[in-house]
Amino acid sequence: MTTAAATTPTPPTTRHEVHAVPTPDGALLHATVDGDPAAPVTVVLAHGWTLAQAAWDDVAALLAPDVAAGALRLVRYDQRGHGRSTWGDADPVSIDLLGEDLVAVLDELAPSGPVVLGGHSMGGMTIMALAAAHPELVGDRVRGVALVDTSAGELSHPPRTAVERLQQKLLPAVGGWAVAHARRVEGWRRRVPPAHPRHRRVVRGILYGADATEEMVTRGAEIMAGSSVRAFVAYYPALGAHDKAAALAELGRVPVEVLVGDSDKLTPVAHSGKLAEAIPSAHLQIVPGCGHMLPQERPDLVTDAIRRLLPAP
Repeated sequence: MTTAAATTPTPPTTRHEVHAVPTPDGALLHATVDGDPAAPVTVVLAHGWTLAQAAWDDVAALLAPDVAAGALRLVRYDQRGHGRSTWGDADPVSIDLLGEDLVAVLDELAPSGPVVLGGHSMGGMTIMALAAAHPELVGDRVRGVALVDTSAGELSHPPRTAVERLQQKLLPAVGGWAVAHARRVEGWRRRVPPAHPRHRRVVRGILYGADATEEMVTRGAEIMAGSSVRAFVAYYPALGAHDKAAALAELGRVPVEVLVGDSDKLTPVAHSGKLAEAIPSAHLQIVPGCGHMLPQERPDLVTDAIRRLLPAP
C-alpha cells in the first residue's frame, strides 16, 4: 500500500497589473497595481521630485503581506516626466497639475471605495493640490493621508544678497541651456555614476541622515540617476511656487500622519511642524538620525503610519 506524499500548500499569488493612465493633456502615467480589486481599501503612493515609484519599494515590500491577505490594494505610479511616465502637452508643469494627475489615477485605478493616500516630498505636495482643488474627495473617497518629508510652501525666498540675485537671474537661462543640451549634460552625469564615491557623498549630504546605510544611499542615487535633465529643471520653479497652506484645513476631515527626518535639509522639520499645526487631525512624528528619504531610511515607520490610516474593517 502506498501513501500519498504530503504536499505543501501553494501560497496565493498576488494579482499584479501594469497600467498607463491617460491625462487630459496627453500624458501617460505608468502605474503598478498589486492586490485584489475587491480589497476594502486602496493605498495610493506618490513619489518625490527626480525620483520614481521605486522610491516606495521598501514600503511596498512591508505592505506585501497586507496585500496578499486581501486587506488592501496598492497603487504606485510615476509622476509625469519621471520614471516611465511621459510629459504630456502641459508647459510649464505645476504642482496643481500633479494634483489633477492624481485625480486621473484615482478615476482610472480606484474609481470606487475608500482610499488612503501617501506622498513623499513632491508627492505630499501633490496630495495637498488635490485637496485644494477637489475638497469633496477628502472624507468621502480619501479616508486618510500620510505626508512624508514634505511642505505646504515657502520653499524659496526672495534673494537677500547680490550673489542670490545673480543666481535667480541666471537660473532660467542655465536651466534652458541644460535642457537644450541634455545629451551633453547626461554625458557629464555618466562620468560620475551612482556607484562612484563622490556621487554617493553628494547624495548622502543632501538627502540622507547619519543612520543611512551605503546601500540606501546607492539605491536612492540610482533612482535619481534615472531622472532626466528636464525633470530636474522643469519642476524646480514649480516647487518654489507651491503654496497650499490655505488648503491644509481640508485635510483635517481625515486622519493625517506627518513624518519627517530630524536632519531633513530639503523640507526641514519646521515645515512638518506647520503642517501639524494647520491640520487638526494630524499626528507628527520626527524621526532621529534621518534625512529627507524616510521611505528608504525608515520604511517600517512609514508603513506603520499607513496602517494606522486604514479604515476599520
